[in-house]
Amino acid sequence: MRRSFIVVTIFLLLMNAAFAQEDKTPTSMSASKKEHVDSMQVYGFAMGDAGYDFNRIDPDWFDVVRPTKLPAFKNQYKTNGNTFFSVRQSRFGVKNYFDTRLGQMKTIFEIDMFGVGVDAGQTTIRLRHAYGELGHFGAGQTHSPFMDIDVFPNVLDYWGPNGMVFFRNVQIRYMPIQKEKSLLTFALERPGATQDPGKLAGNIDLDSIKPRFPLPDFSAEYRFMGKFGYVRLAGIIRRIMWEDQKEDSIDLSGGTVGWGINASTNLNLGKKDIFRGQFVYGRGIQSYINDAPSDVAIRDDLSPSPRPIKGVPVPMISLVGYLEHAWSEKFSSSIGYSMVYIYNTDEQDDDAFHVGQYASVNFLFYPIDNLMAGIEYQWGKRDNYDDDWSFTLNKIQVSLKYKFSQFIYKRIRD
Repeated sequence: MRRSFIVVTIFLLLMNAAFAQEDKTPTSMSASKKEHVDSMQVYGFAMGDAGYDFNRIDPDWFDVVRPTKLPAFKNQYKTNGNTFFSVRQSRFGVKNYFDTRLGQMKTIFEIDMFGVGVDAGQTTIRLRHAYGELGHFGAGQTHSPFMDIDVFPNVLDYWGPNGMVFFRNVQIRYMPIQKEKSLLTFALERPGATQDPGKLAGNIDLDSIKPRFPLPDFSAEYRFMGKFGYVRLAGIIRRIMWEDQKEDSIDLSGGTVGWGINASTNLNLGKKDIFRGQFVYGRGIQSYINDAPSDVAIRDDLSPSPRPIKGVPVPMISLVGYLEHAWSEKFSSSIGYSMVYIYNTDEQDDDAFHVGQYASVNFLFYPIDNLMAGIEYQWGKRDNYDDDWSFTLNKIQVSLKYKFSQFIYKRIRD
């Protein structure tokens, strides 16, 4: 993995140098009067976290607050109380800007050390962005247009508010409007979904049912900006299908449509305060939410059909509200709340995830440029669907972060 990273970095350096030499001649008189900037920037930060979890979370997620990873039943993760240390938030990236005959090319390659999926709980290289943009078009892995990264508050917890739309996806995007006060984006994104077999997991052979995604997810966003901040509306629609590959009397093949809307904003409340807010409603979009369960679940099929059950997109709502205040040039705080509410189906387990809540408050200190130190209280709560179980987490975290940024080269041309 480390060798691959070194090879990719060297490749980016060589390719950037080649592109920088490619186009030095203005294509028109107006272009010759415009200032052009070619640059390559290395950036990132080294960050160390330490803290104490007064309760207990899935050990693979020891240094974050995710309500879906809190215990679903008594003693699932045994004894409460856990001290943790971590550097997994640390980040490294490379950005390029250079002019071509078709317009300005922008590229970004970024990694952090936070293992997820099969690497959950580990400190290991993870790709965040591998994306390029030329004029009105872009392609690669980056933030989904359904997501609003500016809603993410200035918090120490790596995972952040559970109800936020947060998904970096492989995509092809078109941006017909790129103005100072407005932005319009459309994208075709890599499809995918998760399912919850619920109470029928042990009664029906579900191993023969395989997912199929005949179409990419389609997302769009529109943002209007002004002195007040901005308002933004985004949406997504997705086709989710599955095939029963077992030949018997009952064919469980089927499909459904997932969709969602996301309204978000940043509001400038004077010179020292910013409000970050978001509200989401949808069906079968849980994989786009920062911390939510499955997109599709099973319910009884009451229609005149030979199938006893059918898969449906699970409805959900989520919200985020955070206030950030600057006490002075060297001190700031953030306080806020987030929530995810799942409308569970009748065939989901009694201990299925139902409601997740998240809150935090911090105090941050910036003693010198590029250095931040802070302390944060974090709270999370999980409620199950139908067994009256709930679990609350309380955690204290302290962090130290040093940011760096260096231009390998920067050239301004007329």
